[in-house]
Amino acid sequence: MTETLTTLRDTFGFDGFRSGQEEIVDAAMAGEDLLAIMPTGGGKSLCFQLPAIIRDGLTVVVSPLIALMRGQVAQMREIGVAARSLSSGNTSEENALAMTEAEDGALDMLYLSPERLARHGMKAFLKRIGVTMIAVDEAHCVSQWGHDFRPEYRMIGEVRDALGGVQVLAFTATADELTRKDIEDKLFAAKPRTFLRGFDRPNISLAMTPRNNGKKQLLDFLAQHKGESGIIYCQSRKRVEDTTDHLRKNGINALAYHAGLDPQMRSNTQDTFLREDGVVVVATVAFGMGIDKPDVRFVFHMDLPKNIEGYYQEIGRGGRDGLPATAHLLYGMGEVRQYRQWIDESDAGEDQKRIERQKLTALVGLCETTQCRRTALLGYFGEAAGGCGNCDICRGEVETIDGTVLAQKALSVILRTREIFGMEHLITVLRGERNPMCDKHGHADLPTFGVGADIPKTEWRSIFRQVYAAGYASVDVENYSRWTVTEEGWKVLRGQQAVTLRKPGKTAKTREAGIDMSDADAALFDDLKSLRRDLAKERDVPAYVIFADRTLIEMASLAPIDENGLRDVHGVGEKKIERYGAAFLGRIKQHKQRSAAA
Repeated sequence: MTETLTTLRDTFGFDGFRSGQEEIVDAAMAGEDLLAIMPTGGGKSLCFQLPAIIRDGLTVVVSPLIALMRGQVAQMREIGVAARSLSSGNTSEENALAMTEAEDGALDMLYLSPERLARHGMKAFLKRIGVTMIAVDEAHCVSQWGHDFRPEYRMIGEVRDALGGVQVLAFTATADELTRKDIEDKLFAAKPRTFLRGFDRPNISLAMTPRNNGKKQLLDFLAQHKGESGIIYCQSRKRVEDTTDHLRKNGINALAYHAGLDPQMRSNTQDTFLREDGVVVVATVAFGMGIDKPDVRFVFHMDLPKNIEGYYQEIGRGGRDGLPATAHLLYGMGEVRQYRQWIDESDAGEDQKRIERQKLTALVGLCETTQCRRTALLGYFGEAAGGCGNCDICRGEVETIDGTVLAQKALSVILRTREIFGMEHLITVLRGERNPMCDKHGHADLPTFGVGADIPKTEWRSIFRQVYAAGYASVDVENYSRWTVTEEGWKVLRGQQAVTLRKPGKTAKTREAGIDMSDADAALFDDLKSLRRDLAKERDVPAYVIFADRTLIEMASLAPIDENGLRDVHGVGEKKIERYGAAFLGRIKQHKQRSAAA
């Protein structure tokens, strides 16, 4: 075996690389600068951790969040790797120890935040301790076009030059072509070798539903995920607080997280989420970037994200262990109008506004598509895919109809009211409901007045959203959100274009994406989880740092009787056997004895 494969087996407990990892590791080991775009949960961290362990010298890892650094440092130290972090989340003693060990040459890896990197004297310190490689996690933060722009990331290029042009490895899961070019320009002295490893996360079940009593929809969803860890995203602090209170009143262990809370409270929430099973965090997008908890079983959006990159990044926090996870999103047209208004009223240049409008339109199209969601999602990132079988549409949970006539009615009422009214008034006319506005403009005399009286308002709203998403109509936010018919819409009116719509009244009901325990002893699995929880509490680390769920499931399936048997279990390396082997083998033996006695 090569040194990389031996280290992979003995240190990490992995028998081989995941798809796409080996070539990246080989390039890193060869000293090449590289940019790797890999799906969340695709094993990005291993691609810089493994070379850092094997190669001589110190690797500096630039990471955007304290929680991420703490988690990765804990994981590295648990498998016997000399890693430390410098951060405001440490005590002064911990930071002093990290600096001393770095200066003594006793570390393989030193984790830093971009803000810490920008501090006065840090470049001189890094030069003094002999840094040989810089690994940049969440590299999209360097780009003003990215959704998580962090200006301090631009210091990395200066640090690279100050250290004599050391090797740079950059990793991200979300970077369109524009963002990738920005990363290359800001982080590298010359064009790096680029690895584009695809964006698919096939273990995540996708569903999107029009909002109709969102709190009830959320509770119905959570009823399928009892005892599981998950994240619920909201767009505002108020929505976070209201949703958290509602869940607690209904007996759900929910914690709130947003930027308006006390920093210590936010830190405690992160720690609780990382360390305990079955915790639900209700949060704004301030929570989650870099959260490396592998056993997040669901991500639920109470509100529409601002773009597809943000959505992809957020759902990517589910199922990082490769086991099934669920992503469910609620949306409404009001959010689309609000986002468009924010874009139009922002101080951004016209080019940036145009890009943001295109991104929002793409997201609305993803919500209202009647084709496979994964195909549409991956297509946005330039990746071709067929039907996935693991989204609400592929599973037949979203029924469709020939909606050509309904679309023609919607477009016709837009034209007959002279393209100057918003959706609610257009629906009023279609339903034949007289009001002062109808009387003032003579809309009760139009041929379209009342032609949709048999269809409820909620269904008409869905039809209008789908017409908008398909590009048959546009909405002018600056002029009272008036609707107009596009060139594509005229094709529908002339009978040149058929329209497929969701069947009225039908919304998605996601199936439960449970963990596959078919070959495992469920009682033994619970025993092993209990032991893991006790050991994690004793060592003051998150439970997954001891062993991931996948590892416990394999233990419960194989029920090894000795250390050689443990070596056959995914994620069990030599250091883990030394530290925990006796405890877990003892628990398996006790379970077998109880089962035999019964």
